[in-house]
Formats: sequence, C-alpha cells, structure tokens
Amino acid sequence: MTEKELIRGCLKQDRKAQELLYERLAPRMLAVCRRYVKSTQNAEDVMVEGFFKAFTKIEQFGDKGSFEGWIRRIMVNESLMFLRKRKPTEEAYEPREGDAKQTLTVEDDLQAADILKLLERLPNGYRTIFNLYVIEGFKHREIAEKLNISINTSKSQLILAKKKMRELLIANNYPGIRATDSM
Repeated sequence: MTEKELIRGCLKQDRKAQELLYERLAPRMLAVCRRYVKSTQNAEDVMVEGFFKAFTKIEQFGDKGSFEGWIRRIMVNESLMFLRKRKPTEEAYEPREGDAKQTLTVEDDLQAADILKLLERLPNGYRTIFNLYVIEGFKHREIAEKLNISINTSKSQLILAKKKMRELLIANNYPGIRATDSM
C-alpha cells in the first residue's frame, strides 16, 4: 500500500492501515524520540504516545506537506512534553566508569548510532537544544517558545552543547578532531 492509501485507511480508523503505517515509520520515529529521551523504554513509550496522538488527530494532517514530517513534529513535541514532566535529575547525564576510555579507530565511521551514543551523554538541556537546532532545524526563537526559555538561553545552551560534543569527540579520539579545532 502507498502512504496515501495508508493515510486514507487511518482516516477511516482502519486498524490494519494503522498497523502498517506504524510498522513503516516506527524505526525512524523511535530514533527521533531516542535523540531526546535517554532510556530506550521511555523513548518507546513516548513514541507510542506520539503514534496514538497522530492516529487520533490524523484529520489535522490534511495532506499538506510531508506526512513523515508531520508525525516527526508530533514525536518531537511528545518527547519535549515527557522531558518537561520529569524531575531534573531523571534522564540526566551520569558519567560512567570507562566513558572516556572508549576509543574509535580511524576505520570507524560516525554513524547514526554513534551520534546517538554521544548525544545520550549530553545533559538533558544541552541534548534537547542540540537536537532541536542542529537536527530538527528549529530557529532559536522557535526553541525558546517551545521550551519557555529565552532566546539567549537557547543560544548559550547550544554553544555549551557543541563544546561538550567536541570534548566527547576528542575524548573518544575521533578521527579528524583535534583539541585545537573549533566547532
């Protein structure tokens, strides 16, 4: 079935169409949620909530633009709502023994899984701003509105996130990154 056929089925609350659309998009949407939510189990819960919201409000899509983009936005918003509800210490970065000892060789490629591992090591605020700005493409004004923070806070958190990411790359001896390089 094409995506348009699946969406039409979902509009009619066809469970099979919902299941097929879920199976088609779930891996990518879980990856979106995992960029914000550290725990896989929590990210899966957020994703399921996101799909539930998408299926119950699918008539709002209205075939304007990319369906995947529309559902991705729902996943980002659900992830942010999850983070807002958590206590500051939950989902926070906790250094583990051996974190700095992990090294990447020249032959290793920095794939999506590697980026995710590094993003997981960023504190919540840094990770959220980094994801919204660098990966999702939001402007600082939009981020400030979404997170109810100032534009300057968004900018400073991004600077600190990039600095921390650079430190992680250096600590992991990532090829092509030197302590004297700037991001």
